[in-house]
Amino acid sequence: MAGPVVAAAVILCKPRLAGLDDSKKLTPVRRAALEEKIKRRCRWAVGLVEPEEIDRLNIFGATMLAMTLAVGALCDQLAGDEAVGEVMVDGNLTPQGRRAEWCWPARAIVGGDAIEPCISAASIIAKEHRDRIMRQAAQAHPHYGWERNAGYGTPEHLAALRKHGPTPLHRRSFAPVAQLQLL
Repeated sequence: MAGPVVAAAVILCKPRLAGLDDSKKLTPVRRAALEEKIKRRCRWAVGLVEPEEIDRLNIFGATMLAMTLAVGALCDQLAGDEAVGEVMVDGNLTPQGRRAEWCWPARAIVGGDAIEPCISAASIIAKEHRDRIMRQAAQAHPHYGWERNAGYGTPEHLAALRKHGPTPLHRRSFAPVAQLQLL
C-alpha cells in the first residue's frame, strides 16, 4: 500500500554464493549477510518505481518498469565485449513485449526466487533495498509501523491509515487508500 516497487538484477559471481534462497524464506540476519556478500562479489543493480508512477501505470506496469530499469542499469555496468544472455525473471510474465525499452531475451520462471540462484540473489537485494527505504520513511511517518510492515496492508497499517490518512508514499490507486479518499 505504500512505498516504491523495487526490482533487482544480479549477475552471479563464481564461485556461486552458498545459501541463496527466496528472500521471504530467509531470516533478516541471514538476508542482510547475503546481501552484503552479493553486493561485494557480484554485479547487481536496482530499479525503483515511486508510488505516483505506480498509480499512473498500475502495479503490473510498475513492476515491468522496475525490472526494465534494473536490467538496464546492470547492463550499463558491463564492458563493451560483455553481452547479456537470457534474463531470468521471477513470475509468469516478463517485460518482453510490454516495455518498449526491454531488449533482452527473457524467460519467466514461476517460483524462480526459490529455484534459480540469480533470481534468489536479486530478490534478496530488492527486499533489503525496499525494507531500508521503508524503515527510513518510518522516521518521517511513525504512525504506520513501516519499520515492521514495510508498507504492506497489515492491520496496524490499515488502522493508522484510517486514523491519520495517506502520506505521499501511499499508493492512491490501491483500494484501502482510494476508499479513504472517497469518504
